Amino acid sequence: MSVKEITTTELARLKPFRMVKFFSYTSLGFIAFSILLLSWIISSHTTKVLLERSKQYTEVYAQNLSHQIFQQFVLPLALQNRPIALQDPRQYAKLDSIVQSMRTSVDLQSVRIYSTKENLISYSTSPEDIGKKDLGEEVRYQEALNGVPSSSFTLSGSIWNILPGSDDVSCLIQTYIPLRKEKPFSTDESVMGVIEVVQDLSADLEAMVKLQASILGTSVLVMSALFAVLSMIVHRGERIMAARASERRRLEEKLHHSERLASLGTMVATVSHEIKNPLGIIHSTAEVLGKKIKKLAPGKEHLATIIVDETRRLDKIVREFLDYARPQQPDMKEIAINDVVRRVSTFMHDELAGQGVELQMTLGTEMRWIMGDFDQLYQAIMNMMVNGAQSMEQGGVLSIITRQENKTIYVEIADQGCGLSQEQIKLIFTPFYTSKNKGSGLGLAITHNIMESHGAEITVESEEGVGSVFVVAFKSL
Repeated sequence: MSVKEITTTELARLKPFRMVKFFSYTSLGFIAFSILLLSWIISSHTTKVLLERSKQYTEVYAQNLSHQIFQQFVLPLALQNRPIALQDPRQYAKLDSIVQSMRTSVDLQSVRIYSTKENLISYSTSPEDIGKKDLGEEVRYQEALNGVPSSSFTLSGSIWNILPGSDDVSCLIQTYIPLRKEKPFSTDESVMGVIEVVQDLSADLEAMVKLQASILGTSVLVMSALFAVLSMIVHRGERIMAARASERRRLEEKLHHSERLASLGTMVATVSHEIKNPLGIIHSTAEVLGKKIKKLAPGKEHLATIIVDETRRLDKIVREFLDYARPQQPDMKEIAINDVVRRVSTFMHDELAGQGVELQMTLGTEMRWIMGDFDQLYQAIMNMMVNGAQSMEQGGVLSIITRQENKTIYVEIADQGCGLSQEQIKLIFTPFYTSKNKGSGLGLAITHNIMESHGAEITVESEEGVGSVFVVAFKSL
């Protein structure tokens, strides 16, 4: 499967999730808009209902006030055959006491009584208004003269007025009702005047606005919480999908790598088998020739030695081919990584010293055991040491450090060689890649396979002209 085919497959798999994500956010947005709109409609309707109830209550109060004025003020004067003359301080005091007694039961801003002849104030809770004309609304004044009660609101403020620094909310209701004569004390119900009642509903309106704000605020908080939960679920889903896609790619790459290795293994095994037997024959023949040349032509036996050494080198390369193409399953046992390092160091010590390489070993104490194949780890560590020694053509220090952090065992192999570029680091574990003039380029690839089969992680840090550090991390028991 090509990279293009893999990408197309992943997009096809992600498309349903993207559709779900799109519809989830769209549905949530629609629900949020609907809830906010519904909350606004409910709160606005509630405000209108409460104001209408306040209007009805004020009109009932005004009618009751009209009844009390007729019963307690107009009727007694009529029975005494006395005319209504509010200029008389006693009559004014009597009327004022009636109004004030009614006013205490309701929070009224003002009460005015207009005459029937003209829009003239005959009585007011504010004495300075008495005698003034045309202060009442002409339309509502005329409606009340015709016997029809009417009310109007004067509103200022909205939900934004609850913010700090905003103007106060205000609400006034003006009610005009006719002051009638009442039966059976009068033969008709003619209008004697117009009563204007002004009530301050600012506190009630402010409470309603706060209720609106609390409803909308609660709706916003609930939708924000739902959005946060949905976003968390969607993001978690995206992470899971991304992790699965990454794991799928890794498994596909591993499968393709295994398929290539299988094909390569078959080819290498066949070629190596065909090469190994002739090499063995050449090696044996060269040893025999060397003995005969030593007798027949002394001084020329080094020619046979060259053949023997080169056949050994070729045999080593063939074995590396076979080790990489047909990796052995590790025989996992409990081992101490320090024992492996000591064994390799003992074996390599003389060879490294002959190359001018000083071996420094620092082993951690009280190290946990790990599960591993002793022989395979021996080969892997030796490959890294050989690689480090080969990078130091002029000699230097090759250090090996083992340490433990929590439940992880680290093995570090550092050299003072030529170092690697970032491009070389990316290719260093690739089969047949080598930056040296000799070698098959399989040593580190084999090492990588061994560490991978042990569940260990191998990383490389390098700087050109300074050296390289190989770090292997094992999970301890």
